[in-house]
Amino acid sequence: QVQLVESGGGLVQAGYSLRLSCAVSGRTVSRYTMGWFRQVPGKERELVAGMTWSGGSTLYADSVKGRFTISRDNAKNTVYLEMNSLKREDTAVYYCAAKYWAIPTPRPGDYDYWGQGTQVTVSS
Repeated sequence: QVQLVESGGGLVQAGYSLRLSCAVSGRTVSRYTMGWFRQVPGKERELVAGMTWSGGSTLYADSVKGRFTISRDNAKNTVYLEMNSLKREDTAVYYCAAKYWAIPTPRPGDYDYWGQGTQVTVSS
């Protein structure tokens, strides 16, 4: 069925950039709304960025607006999260998620499919 696989995480210095990828497999990919979430110990999972597959609707956390960009490559069935000007506070496990139809929402419970997560560590 639908499978999401994240990649691209790693260690990066503050001020630099990193791009995460989410390979999506399954039927009717274009009908899904995609989201990137992150989670740190002791805190709830939070939405970082979300978009309908068409790109017609996007949603960003205030903390990443102007720094992060969500996009997709339809030919590759891959969703990206471009992270620029990284801060130490961006350190977290990042998850790719998807839900069928609808616009992006900040609630993790709204999403039906999840990747395994990828660690992003930003050094000061």
